[in-house]
Amino acid sequence: MPKQKRQTGKTDKGGFVVGRASFAKISAVEGIRLKPAMTKRAAEATAKGLSAEEYRRTILRSYRKG
Repeated sequence: MPKQKRQTGKTDKGGFVVGRASFAKISAVEGIRLKPAMTKRAAEATAKGLSAEEYRRTILRSYRKG
């Protein structure tokens, strides 16, 4: 009988995801602080329930020139 693979909860890419709060703590150690506009944008994206791709588009629109 062939052995079955077990799911370990990890992705195939071998990475993991850091949450917003953990990322903020890590960034604080590095001396990186979010500007109020960035915090507001993140809160609005969460409130609207944007997907990761939609959130990226929102960020790109805010920094786009012209």
